[in-house]
Amino acid sequence: MDLSALAGICEKIRRNFNEKDLAREKGLALSREVIRNSANAIRAIHRQEYEEAERLMDENAGILAEILAVLGPHPDIYFAGFVQDAQKEYAEARATYALIRRLPFPDPDELKVGYAPYLNALGEAIGELRRFALDHIRRAEIAFGEEVLTAMDDIYYAMVSFDYPAAISGNIKRTADVTRSIIEKTRGDVTNAIRQQRLERALRAEEAKMEK
Repeated sequence: MDLSALAGICEKIRRNFNEKDLAREKGLALSREVIRNSANAIRAIHRQEYEEAERLMDENAGILAEILAVLGPHPDIYFAGFVQDAQKEYAEARATYALIRRLPFPDPDELKVGYAPYLNALGEAIGELRRFALDHIRRAEIAFGEEVLTAMDDIYYAMVSFDYPAAISGNIKRTADVTRSIIEKTRGDVTNAIRQQRLERALRAEEAKMEK
């Protein structure tokens, strides 16, 4: 048995694994930075600190490009899942920002994120929209709550139109199920707010009649 080539083969494999390991560690660190920046961007959006949100999202675009450069030679690592999680968080921040500021909806190709992470990000953005809707309802700004609810419905029906296996869609069906429950809770909150507003108007009208 001639095993003279085995040592060289193992050394070649070891070099490849070392490269992958180094790339993976760097990619993980960068992906965590994207996720952290995205959370801070959404926090800034809720506080109406839009310039800060834009800065963080622009920074994320550069980091995602760096991740691609680092992991591009290692597609098995690039598509292991953690990069897609970072893309999803980034797309969620961009979608939330566009919806709240009534800007054109971001395209996944322009964001340079995968389609499955993008679709799942839309479901996450609905959760942020609920928070905005409740904030406006508390300020008696019911019309905005209704506008948000309509947008949530439109996004949900877009999501459920993708009937594909989880391996392709990133399990969009599970995200859609969670999204639906959020929408129904929001619908109940908006409906109760509308009824309360109508009741208050009716009471004021009766009080005005009695005063006359």
